[in-house]
Amino acid sequence: MTLLDVLILLLIAGVCGSLGQAIAGYSRGGCLVSIALGFVGALLGMWLARMMGLPELFAIRIGDTSFPIIWSIIGSALFVAVLTLLTRRTL
Repeated sequence: MTLLDVLILLLIAGVCGSLGQAIAGYSRGGCLVSIALGFVGALLGMWLARMMGLPELFAIRIGDTSFPIIWSIIGSALFVAVLTLLTRRTL
């Protein structure tokens, strides 16, 4: 995997993470948080898809790595929603 492949993968993960934050309606952090959410969302989304026997939807192949776009967005939205419920502010 070249440096360009890594940068493209980080960009795609950032976009997926920010879309997941937008769907969940909760936005904390900046670009690095969105990138981390994109990767966590990809892991969580693919795990859920495998558990339910669903196919890998819209995967982009970058170098040797396959990145599932749809499951990353769904997984990051679910992860952000759970984090929002767990870290609710009390007044």
